[in-house]
Amino acid sequence: MTKRPNILLIINDDMGYSDLGCYGGEARTPNLNALAENGLRYTQFYNTARCCPSRASMLTGLYPQQADVGHMVGDDQIDGYLGDLNRDTVTIAEALGTSGYRSYMCGKWHVTGHIGADGPKHNWPANRGFDDFYGIITGAANYWNPQTLTRNNERIAPEPGHFFTDRISEEAVRQISEHCTDHAGTPFFQYVAYTAPHWPLHAHPEDIAEYAGAFDAGWDTLREERLARVVKMGIIDRQWLLTARDPRVAAWDEADHKEWQAGRMEVYAAQLDRMDRGIGTILQSLKDNGQWDNTLIVFLADNGACAEELGPKMGQGVREGSVPYATAQTSDGREVRFGNDPAVMPGPEDTYQSCGTAWANVSNTPFRLYKHWVHEGGISTPFIAHWPAGIAARNELRDQPAQLPDIMATFLDIADTAYPASHNGRTIKPLEGFSIVPTFADSAPTREVLYWEHEGNKAVRRGIWKLVCRYGQDWELYNMAADRSETRDLAVTHPRIVSELTALHDAWAERCGVMPWEALQEHRRWQEQH
Repeated sequence: MTKRPNILLIINDDMGYSDLGCYGGEARTPNLNALAENGLRYTQFYNTARCCPSRASMLTGLYPQQADVGHMVGDDQIDGYLGDLNRDTVTIAEALGTSGYRSYMCGKWHVTGHIGADGPKHNWPANRGFDDFYGIITGAANYWNPQTLTRNNERIAPEPGHFFTDRISEEAVRQISEHCTDHAGTPFFQYVAYTAPHWPLHAHPEDIAEYAGAFDAGWDTLREERLARVVKMGIIDRQWLLTARDPRVAAWDEADHKEWQAGRMEVYAAQLDRMDRGIGTILQSLKDNGQWDNTLIVFLADNGACAEELGPKMGQGVREGSVPYATAQTSDGREVRFGNDPAVMPGPEDTYQSCGTAWANVSNTPFRLYKHWVHEGGISTPFIAHWPAGIAARNELRDQPAQLPDIMATFLDIADTAYPASHNGRTIKPLEGFSIVPTFADSAPTREVLYWEHEGNKAVRRGIWKLVCRYGQDWELYNMAADRSETRDLAVTHPRIVSELTALHDAWAERCGVMPWEALQEHRRWQEQH
């Protein structure tokens, strides 16, 4: 290649492994499906199980604790957990900027606790390498009336008729068009961060209507049907068993409020549908501006499906001003009804609900657990790579394991850009990622070991072996080749492997500043008392 490619990174929020059509889901996602059919689908790409740690890791090529977003964006006043992107890091935008790329972002930022319009902005996108930004600084929002809506460094109000998913897509199209007009011949990096399908369950009535009855068969039947589809696609090995229904969830035949339950998933699918249509407009803009062939497009999710059940107490926090990701009233002055109330159908602006545990179990088919945990349901993401000029393969699968720090390494590799040792007079922490470019041609992966920790949930994977621990419980060991759904714990029968992987994880945790969860909790209690 004589011309460096553009790079388009699209991430969405709180989506399960098998929700997209090209990964077995019911939602209509023809644009993402087309990218997969004309590119690559990775079956073993991993995030870090939670929104802001994933974004911090992806943007910097480091592990979350190294970037100071070891938990969330609250400041625990201890290294690794300051909740504010570390200044001894560079973002992808900053790194690519050293070699002449221009960078643009729209959507959800969520790597700083400084969200106030009059507060510090050193870690807002416009100050971390992005030449143009439109989006929210926080981690979620009412789709019609988002808080912390920002253009570059200025807080703005939503326009009449605003719907955040649509506005992200529209702003992305604007950025591409303006770049091609004003900076023709200069490569660009664009980061598009949708909040869909993160709660609240908000969608247009006509989109919801398209899914009427689609989920009436219930979670038990739909999990079986999804499994059959992903096995047929080759994404899931047929020897991997479907995990048991979450023990907190009733069988569908015995479930209450079936119309409301199915309605939750109808809205969720509508959110993905609307996002996919917006992605289609971005892809069309690349074609219209002559950028299609030489743009690497990557799509992934920031964590597995979300099992969080929202209660009415959230409304009290919103009214008191302690919850920055919602509003007490709609854009036209109606009171918002907070919480998963079966008497209230989800979807309209005056509701604030989530999908909950049962449907998250479906979204992560066939895996265990959800966002927050580092079993496969929490960390497995669809990952699509499409680049006509740079990836010869079409409609192929890649099973080489990789994780978020590898995105930075991959982008710098194809952009022929060195990772900087220093930036703005500060020494930068060494890159942790490995380029996955060799896997475009199906070569062996360059990463040998993968690591995770979030809220005391921890894991390490080397080759076929994954050692994983749910906080407060024992280590479990799984053979990922034979049992990626983690149904047969082999820890007792392979103590040597458990010992080796434990030592690897302990050394990584010490090197990267991972604080034991119980120690972090004790530190927080001490802070409250002093």
